[in-house]
Amino acid sequence: MPAAEGTGEAIVRIKDVVKEFGPLRVLDGVSFDIARGQVVAIVGRSGSGKSTLLRCVAGLETIQGGSIAVCGHDVGRPGSAARAQLRRDVGMVFQSYNLFPHLTVERNITLALTLVKKEPREAANAKAAEVLAMVGLTDKRTAYPEQLSGGQQQRVAIARSLALSPQVMLFDEVTSALDPELTAEVLAVMEELARRGMTMITVTHEMGFARRVADLVVFMHKGKVWESGPTAELFAQPRTAEFSQFVSSEL
Repeated sequence: MPAAEGTGEAIVRIKDVVKEFGPLRVLDGVSFDIARGQVVAIVGRSGSGKSTLLRCVAGLETIQGGSIAVCGHDVGRPGSAARAQLRRDVGMVFQSYNLFPHLTVERNITLALTLVKKEPREAANAKAAEVLAMVGLTDKRTAYPEQLSGGQQQRVAIARSLALSPQVMLFDEVTSALDPELTAEVLAVMEELARRGMTMITVTHEMGFARRVADLVVFMHKGKVWESGPTAELFAQPRTAEFSQFVSSEL
């Protein structure tokens, strides 16, 4: 599948990926490219392999076949020397916020900057202020996670990833634990990132968000890419009964 229109540069290349957990094949020959600046929504029913694919792209799971390249790094196989650089180039936000409860919002964001990237505390604090402004939480700098709503905690988690200046952002069902009002807060931040040109891959069940923001939709079914293509085109004319049924059930 060609990369999207825009720069034409594929920043993520997923080719013939196979992932197995024991005898269970969770990903079965998955392939697609993602262009720099493109927003991709991966959709499908539970158990279709969506989140596993995202974890493979992030280097959190090893694969049994095929290849994955992100920002020029080969991340698909165990022991890759590029893993450290991959962690700098790829930010991932999970369904659970994974914030340190004993640290302030600011310190949750600056921890990796000072410990991993060895930035001075003053520079790290300035970066934290910048990303907190991006997610609309400037006034929560000194708060602790327990003082925040779920939506605010998720926005801090996004800010923490953004502070490392990633080239690609991965979002794994980041709104699934939130009520509709808080979901809207988080999706608004993601939409703003898309407007700024961030390359994003999001596993989501928010079909309205996918229709509005994604350039490309990838529908997964039984561990395979069942359908994929430009968002408007795919939703207007599903080519398979499985995707048609999925869209109908999500309306």
